Amino acid sequence: MQLESLKMFCDVVETGSFSRAAQLNHVTQSAVSQQIRALENRYEQRLLSRSARQVTPTPAGERLFRGCKEILARFDEVEQEIREQATEVSGAATISTIYSVGLHELQSIQRALLKAHPKVNMRLNYRRSDQVYDDVILGAADLGLVAYPQPRAGVDVIPFREDKLALICKPDHPLGSKSKVAMSAVAGLPFIAFDREAPTRKGIDKLFRDKGLELQPTMEMDNVETIKRAVELGLGVSVLPWATVKQEVASGSLVARPFAEGTYTRPIGILVRKGKYLARASQAVLDTFKVSAHDE
Repeated sequence: MQLESLKMFCDVVETGSFSRAAQLNHVTQSAVSQQIRALENRYEQRLLSRSARQVTPTPAGERLFRGCKEILARFDEVEQEIREQATEVSGAATISTIYSVGLHELQSIQRALLKAHPKVNMRLNYRRSDQVYDDVILGAADLGLVAYPQPRAGVDVIPFREDKLALICKPDHPLGSKSKVAMSAVAGLPFIAFDREAPTRKGIDKLFRDKGLELQPTMEMDNVETIKRAVELGLGVSVLPWATVKQEVASGSLVARPFAEGTYTRPIGILVRKGKYLARASQAVLDTFKVSAHDE
C-alpha cells in the first residue's frame, strides 16, 4: 500500500467525486477506481458508498479517512523538515500579539531577524489577549505574545521580558514635576484605564490593591494608543509600560515617572502550542525573541 493510494482515497472522500480526485492527482479516473478497489480488497469491505450524485465513506471508510489524514499530515511535516535542512532559512512566520507589545516592542526583533535571516518574513496579527491564545491553540498563529501570561491547556509559555511600569501624565500636570510619584497620589486622580477584562488592567489594579489602594477609572480604553491620546488631552493620568510611551516622552507630549515605592513590571510571555513542530522560519523568529530577552 502506497501513500499515493491513501491520498487518492482521501481526495475522493473530501471531494465526493472520482473524477475530481483524478484531476487533483493528475491521473485517469480509472486509475483512481483501481486504487480504491485495491484498498477495499485489502480490508475486505466497502469503504465508499457510490450514488449517482456523490461518493460518501462507509463507517469503515470514515475511520480509514481519519487515520489516513493523520498519516499524510505527519509525512508532509517530515518531508518539510528534511527539505528545510538543505536550504537557507526562508518563509513566513505568523505572530499574534497584543497591540502594546506588537506596536512598540518588536522593532528591534524585526531588525535582528532581518539581519540574521533576510528571507524570513514575520507577519504580525494584532489581537486581544484571549484571541492570541485561541490563534496559537487553533494553529492560526505560529507564536503568540501576551501580557501577564497564564497557564492554559495546549499552550507552553516562554518568558520574554519584563516591561517597567510608570505613571503617565501631561507635562504640565502637578505630578509631572516630581522625580518619583507615590502610588497613593495616583489613586485619588481621574484615571484612564484599559478595559477591565484586559490582563494589563487586572495586573495594574492588583498592584494598587496590594498597597490598600483603589484606582478611580473615569475612562476605559481597548488599547494603549487611545489611552495615550486621552492622557495627552488632559482627561486623566494612567499607568503604562515605559516602552509604549518612548516616542511621546521624546517629543514632550507626555512624561513618564517611576513610582516612589519601587520598580514594578508587566511580564510578557511567548505562547507556543504544545507539541507543535515549528518550521525553520518560525523557529528563527522564536530564537530571535529568546536572544533579545537574554540581551535585555
